[in-house]
Amino acid sequence: MRILADALQDAGCDNEDILNHCRGEGPHVRGYWVGDLVLGKE
Repeated sequence: MRILADALQDAGCDNEDILNHCRGEGPHVRGYWVGDLVLGKE
């Protein structure tokens, strides 16, 4: 997830909630809000 945070930031993402979540300890499970946001799911 930390790699995803770096990639999002490199792509111009400056949303601290998203970046901090990706860099945090988790939990990171299928269907989590950041993944849904990146994939365009509601």
